[in-house]
Amino acid sequence: MVAEPDIPTHTQVSLDPRARRAKGKHARRSTPLDSLAECGADPRRSPIDLLSTQAETRVPQLVPIRHGRMASSPFAFYRGAALVMADDLSRTPSSGLTTQLCGDAHLSNFGIFATPERKLAFDVNDFDETYPGPFEWDVKRLAASLAIAAKDNDFTRRQRRRITIACASEYRETMLEQAERGNLAVWYSRIQPTTELVELRDELDSSMKKRVRKLLEKSVHSDSVHAAGKLTSVVDGRRTITSRPPLIVPIEEVFADADATQLYDELHRRLREYASTLQSDRRTLLAQFEFVQAARKVVGVGSVGTRAWIVLMRGRDDDPLVLQAKEAQRSVLAGYVDGPQYENEGERVVHGQRLMQAASDIFLGWQQGPGVDGVRRDFYVRQLRDGKGSAVVEAMTPRGMELYGRLCARVLAYGHARGGDRIAIASYLGSGNEFDEAIAGFAKTYAERNVRDHQELVAAIDSGRIAARTGM
Repeated sequence: MVAEPDIPTHTQVSLDPRARRAKGKHARRSTPLDSLAECGADPRRSPIDLLSTQAETRVPQLVPIRHGRMASSPFAFYRGAALVMADDLSRTPSSGLTTQLCGDAHLSNFGIFATPERKLAFDVNDFDETYPGPFEWDVKRLAASLAIAAKDNDFTRRQRRRITIACASEYRETMLEQAERGNLAVWYSRIQPTTELVELRDELDSSMKKRVRKLLEKSVHSDSVHAAGKLTSVVDGRRTITSRPPLIVPIEEVFADADATQLYDELHRRLREYASTLQSDRRTLLAQFEFVQAARKVVGVGSVGTRAWIVLMRGRDDDPLVLQAKEAQRSVLAGYVDGPQYENEGERVVHGQRLMQAASDIFLGWQQGPGVDGVRRDFYVRQLRDGKGSAVVEAMTPRGMELYGRLCARVLAYGHARGGDRIAIASYLGSGNEFDEAIAGFAKTYAERNVRDHQELVAAIDSGRIAARTGM
């Protein structure tokens, strides 16, 4: 797992004059804090029907893999059910305070990655669903994920409540602190995992210390060279992507009937279009690599079935660069809240990531074009495994999950403070524990609902209504 980070005890902070003015301006029109505990009015839409609507735009052969992964546990179901939760959240009272949302802020979508300066940072690392919306939607998704994971790990009710209370409290107290900071200080707020994670090792048992050390070491060495070593092989002096269908399939095998020359000409054109979305210095760097090969790759849980490609490129002395081009469909939030329209959903993802993350991948960009089937699709592109490391939820202790949840809540508040009105949000949250109690109550109720939804999926698979492939 990522580890049990050192979380300092917060002191109460008083709002500065700007925050006090915002409190008077916004609090009167905002919904009461205790109403945030509500999970949404019935009747609700069937989670199976909602998942089926997503399957309509995905690769048909891969959809059963998605269902199989989601059926493996209540937490795995939750990871793939961002649309289900967005539909539920749309039926709950709203604070009316909007910021840039991650849109899928469960605890497995946080982790360690390398900044452009090659230093490690801990932050949100998935933005497929990013979109402006009520700030509490992200907090609720994070807190509910903790409650669900804690229940899967057989933690007691008291332990689960303590974990979700700590998460909400950390978010609130961090936002209060950010409200009193200057704009530049807020923009550059970030967590350094080598400090936050290592300093607490004296409080961890020996097995936890070992996991922390291994994760940090893995993150330092998890780059394109490492990715190429795992995904490719050298045959007759030429490095190519290793075929492992259906999880990794070279493009020549995916489109066996297509003209290979025409296919690669199209890929070169798309790479040039993607390069135009990068900063000029990064275009210069990318130009020093030549395209070698592409392959389709199955990724994640909720993303399975969307089109994801890995692109192998070669620099001087066979120096590899592995990019991931991932299909960006409409955010699950976009159907429920008012927000901007994007000509390219990949640009939406990149915009949200750059706004919420303290530091983003230097090769983060977007592209759009028709596929072999003639359908125009949007993609965003980034390095594959650029020093990434994420939590092993099943290995967490109650204390470890509490501290990890605090760490996730803190970086979520950092991102929200950059993308929204931090003073208004802090004023709404206040210095009491009403928000903490409401979020914990929501998380408990939603975790119970998620168990029922997971059971409904398993029953649909058993009855043959839903196709699933397990063990992949």
